[in-house]
Amino acid sequence: MEVLGLDIGGSGIKGALVDTVKGDLISDRHRIEMPENAPPQLVAELVYKIIKFYEYSGPIGCGFPAIVQHGVAYSAANVNSNWIGTNINNLLTDISGQPVYTLNDADAAGVAEMRFGAGKEYQKGVVILLTLGTGIGSAIFTDGVLLPNTEFGHLQIRGKDAEHRASDAVRQNKELSWEKWAKRLQEYLAIMEALFSPDLFIIGGGVSRKTEKYLPLLNLRTRVVPAMLLNQAGIVGAAMYAQEQNS
Repeated sequence: MEVLGLDIGGSGIKGALVDTVKGDLISDRHRIEMPENAPPQLVAELVYKIIKFYEYSGPIGCGFPAIVQHGVAYSAANVNSNWIGTNINNLLTDISGQPVYTLNDADAAGVAEMRFGAGKEYQKGVVILLTLGTGIGSAIFTDGVLLPNTEFGHLQIRGKDAEHRASDAVRQNKELSWEKWAKRLQEYLAIMEALFSPDLFIIGGGVSRKTEKYLPLLNLRTRVVPAMLLNQAGIVGAAMYAQEQNS
C-alpha cells in the first residue's frame, strides 16, 4: 500500500511516499525548513505544502518529537510549548482534509527498524532504539511489541538530562572530539543496560552514518548497531502506523 509518511523535527519536516509492504520509499524525500520554535498553526501549513507537493490523498502518518497519546501532544522538550495539549491528528486532518495519525517520532523509527531494519531478527527479547540528534529519542520493544512514549533522553546523568550530555547536538555545539563524546555515550548506554538488560541497542539519527567514529570506543555487554534505514526510518514507520490505524 502507498502511504504518505511525515517526520516532523525541530528544524524541518520531511516526507515521502512509502510502500508499507516492503518498507521502501517510492518517491524522493521532500524537506521543508521550519523556523525554530514554530507554533502549531505554522507547522500545519508547512505540512499541507508537503501533502500538496505529492498531490496525495489517503491516510497520512506523522512522527512528532513529543509524548503523543491518542493524537494529542503532552510534552514539548524541543518544540514550541504551545504544542502541549494540541490534538495533532485533528489539526493536520482539518488543514489537509485527509486522515492523519500521529505517534512519537522515535517510536515511528523503531517500528520501521523492527519490521524492516536492524531489529527484524530480534523479535524475541528487548530491543532499544535511540535516536541521537537535537535531543535523544527512544523506543523500546519487548518480544517485538512497542512500549510507546518512553522518554529515556530525560534520564538524569550528573544532574542533567541525558540528551543535554550525549546527544549529537551537544557533540557539535561543544565541539567534542569523537573520543570525548563516546565517553558520554558509554556512560549513558551503561545506565540503560543496567536498567533494562537489552539484547540490542540500535543507534539512529545522523550519527548512525558515522558509527566507525565511536562504536569501537564503546565497551558494553549489549550489542550496539546502527539503524539500517538511517534517516528514512521515521518516515517509513509513520506510514506503517497510518496504514495500521486506518485499516
